[in-house]
Amino acid sequence: MIEDGYRHKGLRKQLVEELRRKGVTDPRVLEAIGKVPRHQFIDDTAFLELAYSDVAFPIGCGQTISQPYTVGMQSQLLRSAPGMRVLEIGTGCGYQTAVLVAMGLKVFSIERQRPLYIRTKERLARMRVRASLYYGDGYQGLAKEAPFDRVLVTCGAPFVPQPLLDQLKPGGIAVIPVGDGVQTMQVIERGPEGFITTEHGSFRFVPMLEERSG
Repeated sequence: MIEDGYRHKGLRKQLVEELRRKGVTDPRVLEAIGKVPRHQFIDDTAFLELAYSDVAFPIGCGQTISQPYTVGMQSQLLRSAPGMRVLEIGTGCGYQTAVLVAMGLKVFSIERQRPLYIRTKERLARMRVRASLYYGDGYQGLAKEAPFDRVLVTCGAPFVPQPLLDQLKPGGIAVIPVGDGVQTMQVIERGPEGFITTEHGSFRFVPMLEERSG
């Protein structure tokens, strides 16, 4: 594992200020991004110099590590509080997972790509990031651990999967990028009389796929 030195910490501080200028203002989100060593989630050394740039890049299995702005904005839209139970769909390399854990959340995360699931489970264990990881179909959620205070989908969903909404607690919030190609970030809140949806800009994610992949 690459050491987390003074240079990396300085670059993270600069990244936090960049995200603040772009509209990520939740202090818990910014503090978490300032703590989590993003460079340690990168396996391809060709991308190491970009670790603290506000860009996304490949992590294998057709997946990407999300742009820090996207991670920050999705985390902010959750409107979470420490101790909440969060279902994350799309573990990927584990960076978003680690940010949520650094925010004091109890994270349950599902990944459909088995090689990525195995690699990320080992990485988070080495980094002592405590999250519950599962290999499975994100469209189905995680009924055995439901209900959840929050649901976060980190890939582009062609539609809103009903099981994810069903697994929300009353008053719970789901943050889901919905659409093909370019997605609209939807925040769906479970109210006393049903679900209330608001939209929060356009983003681009890798697609959410149904079947598990070995």
